[in-house]
Amino acid sequence: MTGLRFGQPAPEFSLPAGTGGEVRLADFRGRDVVLIFYCFDWGSI
Repeated sequence: MTGLRFGQPAPEFSLPAGTGGEVRLADFRGRDVVLIFYCFDWGSI
């Protein structure tokens, strides 16, 4: 994968869901999505 560019659509991906199964980006098509990636915990944010 190459770098992402601001304003361009994100590539399709899936992640494990906390309740089992998986969550796909396509599940939110047509809706605004905010992704937050963090290290360890929210303690220093």
